Amino acid sequence: MPTIGFIGGGNMAASLIGGLIDAGTAASDITVAEPDENQRQTLAGQFKVNTSADNNDTLKCEVVLLAVKPQLLKTVCQQLDGNKINNNLFISIAAGIKSTDINNWLGASNEHAIVRCMPNTPALLQCGATGLFANTAVNETQKQQAETIMKAVGIIIWVDSEAQINAVTAVSGSGPAYFFLMMEAMQEAGEKLGLSSEIAQQLVLQTALGASKMAVENKASPAELRQMVTSKGGTTEQAILSFQSANFQQIVLNALQAANDRSISLADELGS
Repeated sequence: MPTIGFIGGGNMAASLIGGLIDAGTAASDITVAEPDENQRQTLAGQFKVNTSADNNDTLKCEVVLLAVKPQLLKTVCQQLDGNKINNNLFISIAAGIKSTDINNWLGASNEHAIVRCMPNTPALLQCGATGLFANTAVNETQKQQAETIMKAVGIIIWVDSEAQINAVTAVSGSGPAYFFLMMEAMQEAGEKLGLSSEIAQQLVLQTALGASKMAVENKASPAELRQMVTSKGGTTEQAILSFQSANFQQIVLNALQAANDRSISLADELGS
């Protein structure tokens, strides 16, 4: 494993650090630059990693993971000492920031090796899904390094164009919230049908867990699994027909298109 520097020590960084250490990365090979002293102490105490208040201390590492909020990324990149950047691989998990903008903010005439990632919140449980895009300066060794790091918190998928990161954002980046909304609606419906809040929630959560596990572990597609549990003339069929009469698929498409479009506009707003 390469030496890894994190700029930003928030929840996603902590999740990645925990996953990396569990996978065998030495804590001594990880440096975290974080402005909040209490958070530095927390990370040092929990993971025994190196910590610093100076972002430039991460540049001694082979890989620098940019784990700050998108609104802060421009300032963070521009404040790095260009004289200390030496063939580092930069991995950005900041939503909506294009690799070309990151490259410009880092300065210098040469193209920097940059991998742009879109993880999602289940990464906090090492159960995430991350889309990755590499610019032309990233070599095969660096791609493997990026894969290894992001696999510490779940599955990874490479996309062929940076524009596809917007679709990844719409599908998996924002996706957990869609399922939470469905769970919320099902619980409310269960309560209106006479169940207590506690029972409705327990049934909904376990059903969501079971359905997801079946989909992950079964070779059948989600459409095939749906058909398998939808008996002709049965209760499930009636619910599905109700969904379809309300144009459920179009509702989902419209929602993901809105997320995709917002990802594009964010890139324009936060870019150079």
